[in-house]
Amino acid sequence: MRVIIRVIPRARQNKVTVEGDGSLRVHTTAVPADGEANDAVKKMLAEHFKVPKTSIKIIRGTNTRDKIVEF
Repeated sequence: MRVIIRVIPRARQNKVTVEGDGSLRVHTTAVPADGEANDAVKKMLAEHFKVPKTSIKIIRGTNTRDKIVEF
């Protein structure tokens, strides 16, 4: 399954919200350096969808806020 997400790094709290168009918005307190935000996003999505963290892959957008994630 592929999901379009928008990442908000350096947010006040960690949370996952669903937008009206079905895309996800992931707020993370991690900084977007050295892949820390991407790792935090994978962990949060794994908890949200109740799947292992290793099954989540960022298909497109590893260096941008808009990402396509597959799991």
